Amino acid sequence: MNVYRPRTASSLEMTRFHAHDYISFLKRVQPDNEKFIGKVPSRNFNVGYSAEDCPAFEGLYKFCQLSTGGSISGALQLNTKMADIAINWAGGLHHAKKAEASGFCYVNDIVLAILELLKHHQRVLYVDIDVHHGDGVEEAFFTTDRVMTVSFHKYNGTFFPGTGHMNDIGVDRGKYYSVNVPLHDGIDDASYALIFEPVMEKVVQFYDPQAIVLQCGADSLAGDRLGCFNLSTVGHGKCVAYMKRFNRPLLLLGGGGYTIRNVARCWTNETAVALDAEISDSLPYSDYFEYYSPDYELHVRGSNQTNQNSPEYLEGVKHRVFENLRHLPFCPSVQFHPAPDDSYDVIDEYGIAIDTADPDIRIPKPVKDRIRESLVDILDREEGGALSCNRNRDVAPPICRNGLPVSSVRQAGGSKNVAPHLTHANGQPVAANKDPYAFD
Repeated sequence: MNVYRPRTASSLEMTRFHAHDYISFLKRVQPDNEKFIGKVPSRNFNVGYSAEDCPAFEGLYKFCQLSTGGSISGALQLNTKMADIAINWAGGLHHAKKAEASGFCYVNDIVLAILELLKHHQRVLYVDIDVHHGDGVEEAFFTTDRVMTVSFHKYNGTFFPGTGHMNDIGVDRGKYYSVNVPLHDGIDDASYALIFEPVMEKVVQFYDPQAIVLQCGADSLAGDRLGCFNLSTVGHGKCVAYMKRFNRPLLLLGGGGYTIRNVARCWTNETAVALDAEISDSLPYSDYFEYYSPDYELHVRGSNQTNQNSPEYLEGVKHRVFENLRHLPFCPSVQFHPAPDDSYDVIDEYGIAIDTADPDIRIPKPVKDRIRESLVDILDREEGGALSCNRNRDVAPPICRNGLPVSSVRQAGGSKNVAPHLTHANGQPVAANKDPYAFD
């Protein structure tokens, strides 16, 4: 597993879905000016003092850039086949609309990541296991057959956001490409698997997606402050394992979760699931160890909450979903057309950074963004952690297109006008005027 620093998304990238005036508003709004900006009716975007769940806070726009940039970068990793599974736990903000914030979500990184995936994949499947309906994503793709949205959520007509009825199936070319699975309070692991696995098997069979995006909202866990489901981390993680078995490019995103210690537990477990790694249920000691009292264990277990989802109800929902899927043509195709340019070139960005490196700067920013965290780096550096002091270990070496890593970057004198010399792992030098990423 490689851990990369998130790339910040530009306003131009965010306006591929969101309205220009809305993104401009997010760039300017601050806690000290929100009332002034919010008084203009045309600029009331449900952010700030008038919004119940989307406050303005210091660094709001930077947060949106990092969350969105992580999801777009993950999509690019999948597009370029640099990864089979990409993860951005800071993403998954599925309620944000084109020109409106909603449910603690300001910029819809999911929609933007899917738009990036659609440049290289004809069909993308979006799956949402948050306790709340993924309304922002469904709304964005309600009229297209290139994205199928499937949401498993609580629905009673009043639970936020109030959408996600089984009859919401899409319109025009998108008819039957929106799948909603409404559930009741207290659903446990066994009942969730009873509805999730057959529905997803049928969806993949009919739709044959070329890429999958899975929003792993942790507010569907037992004991969540806002959720009302009764899933354990094991049951929640089985959804990730089940989607992984289809062997499609998979983008895992975060989402809701309001009992913070359980959110950390959930996504730690699901990172291990993505890696096929076995990790201990006993938590290692850290500065935050006391947050996980009294059991100090990784897994969250279900409670004795009553399951209001009867087998008959789940069978009826499943039957209705299957009936809708039968209206679909198998694997809708897309007319051939030139693929749009990627948001940025994942490979060449690093080559350009090395070719234009300033000898007075130790590590160029695009290279620094490829820093891989060592085990000791996981510790909070302000609380006693430290880097390994081994640059070759902390920084992932750029990979040439001939498959050989660039093993070192060393200065050629002290002049800024002299390009750095590059050396392949086989010891052969790379000419200063040659692209190290080109084929030999």
